[in-house]
Amino acid sequence: MSYTRNSADSYPRVATYVDKILKGAKPADLPVERPTKFEFVINLKTAKQIGLTIPQSVLYRADKVISETRAE
Repeated sequence: MSYTRNSADSYPRVATYVDKILKGAKPADLPVERPTKFEFVINLKTAKQIGLTIPQSVLYRADKVISETRAE
């Protein structure tokens, strides 16, 4: 399980930083921004490999569930 920043929310911010740098701003002078959106991700494949059972109530709360149905 992880609680991490939402990647899609970060992309526009990256573009803004690149734009400012290309226009001459010094990277050291740019403010550090914290993420504003987060997502809760559960990897069921890994949980199974280490012998964990994730309760259904926790799975319902997840923004993203990685399952083992992926063909390799």
